[in-house]
Amino acid sequence: MLVKNSIYLALFAGLAGCATLPTNGPTRGQIEKSVRQAPSDLPIKLVHVANIADVPGSATSARSDDPQPEAPAIPTDLLGAGDVLDINIYEAGVTLFTPGGGGDAKGAISAAPGVQVQKLPPVRVDDDGYIFIPYAGKLQVAGHTVRETEAMIHTALRGVSQNPQVLISMRDAITNSVIVGGEVAKSGRLVLQTNKERLTDVIALSGGYRGNTKDLLARVFHGDEISDVRLNDLVDTPSRDMRIYPGDRIMLINDPRTYSVLGASGQVAQLPFSRSSVTLTEAVATAGGVNPNIGNPAAIFLFRYVKNEQGVEVPMVYHLNMMKAGTFFLAQKFIIRDKDVLYFGNAAANQPSKLVQLISQLFSPILTITSAVSVIQNSN
Repeated sequence: MLVKNSIYLALFAGLAGCATLPTNGPTRGQIEKSVRQAPSDLPIKLVHVANIADVPGSATSARSDDPQPEAPAIPTDLLGAGDVLDINIYEAGVTLFTPGGGGDAKGAISAAPGVQVQKLPPVRVDDDGYIFIPYAGKLQVAGHTVRETEAMIHTALRGVSQNPQVLISMRDAITNSVIVGGEVAKSGRLVLQTNKERLTDVIALSGGYRGNTKDLLARVFHGDEISDVRLNDLVDTPSRDMRIYPGDRIMLINDPRTYSVLGASGQVAQLPFSRSSVTLTEAVATAGGVNPNIGNPAAIFLFRYVKNEQGVEVPMVYHLNMMKAGTFFLAQKFIIRDKDVLYFGNAAANQPSKLVQLISQLFSPILTITSAVSVIQNSN
């Protein structure tokens, strides 16, 4: 009897030492209370999703991916630093560049029958935008087209050559090109042929993408501006297929999107996007739904950061009561974003059952020990 009493006292002491019952997360009431008590330096906004206007990204909400006005296409033969030119000068009659055109030993300029052409060595536009042409001197060509440069050379040679005709072709186009890298079949410098190419055109001209489109992010550097767009979004929203301009840099990044599932759900995990767009309904189903033993369908929360009018990220909490039929339709319009946290609230009513389970676990060894003691006593 003394042994049994000692066991009882030890287990009751352990039960009294349990300050709180085990739990997998807060209840709906606890979350709402903590939002109200959030510190002033980290204010949290709670949105009870009850109609379509509460769903972020709905038709009634302002969209941030509306097409921006595009600048007019610049000429494809605009010259700049680094461009390499092939220059041919055609002369008839008195020649300057062709063999024998420099004159005889006395310096007299000689005439050659027919038309003579002189191909100059490749000419590079220097870092300051100049080229040097014999007898024409140094010419500022950066910012001018090939045709305008031909006219400049013709004018500069007019006094020393008899009606020279100049023909320029682009040997290496640096100004009218973009740099493509990352998850493309062929990275490197790509010359734009029309200056009307869009992002999908540039990717295709680079040999296409590598990997799965749902995981690929295209990052476009245009001067000091950086634009990110998901490849799969270009199919759903063609207006996001932006114009690419000379000098842009495009990087295809393998950036899989994920969302986290916590609380009283069928599983607690970090889940990848199964395709480019995942609704909240699909996310709940993928997570295994609400755990019927410990979860509360009226306490489903989604946590995310949202940019306000000033462009500052602020924490937002969206609450959905899946005990209401209309919420199921709203959840089909609610689009999950990268790094969202989906939380399944704990049911407040399951606390007594946990207490019973805990007591059962504590007293189960007592019954076993008591039976063993009784058997020993009877045997004696």
